Amino acid sequence: MTATPIRLLIVDDHPLVREGIRQALTVEGFTVLADVGSAEEALTVLRTAPPDLVVMDITLPGMSGIEATEQIRRAHPAVRVLVLSVHDHPEYVLESVRAGASGYLRKDSMPDALRAAVREIHAGRTMFPPSKGGATEVAAPILTAAAQRLDLLTRRERDVLIGIASGRTNKEIAAGLVLSVRTVESYRETLMGKLGIRSTAGLTRFAIEAKLL
Repeated sequence: MTATPIRLLIVDDHPLVREGIRQALTVEGFTVLADVGSAEEALTVLRTAPPDLVVMDITLPGMSGIEATEQIRRAHPAVRVLVLSVHDHPEYVLESVRAGASGYLRKDSMPDALRAAVREIHAGRTMFPPSKGGATEVAAPILTAAAQRLDLLTRRERDVLIGIASGRTNKEIAAGLVLSVRTVESYRETLMGKLGIRSTAGLTRFAIEAKLL
């Protein structure tokens, strides 16, 4: 009896990359249901034809892949997510773990590695660097280094980070620090650049790990 193919949804904002991923996964044992260019499109597909697994880019227009993964896991707990990204910074891996992804793979991996990761995740296992051990191996060095990374930030940047992590709006942070809203927005962008974190949730987690709260 032939096994049921693994049903896949590909999410990447670059058409050429989507086509490459589709070709790598257009083999026996896999069925690509759709490929889309944004998280919003992915969520629409999931409402009508949920796949078994989503191959998710991190950097997307609008909603990020991390945020999309969190929404997918909440709304469709049976659907697994493999994050496929050009980024290799440990923070991205940790954010993916916490968002509920089951695996993380670099885009420069070989097609065989992608197919193997999909099979492992579909079988109920996880695939995170540096090995299949998963979240604990990835998270440990990041948590240890969080306090040290605070040295990258100025006092004012730390103040803005505390405001962000406390759930305050840019306007509220600006009022508390006697700054303009535009200046706070600039600090927010600087924080994301220095720390390699691309979401408010990620900044909040970092602040907690660095014991700023």
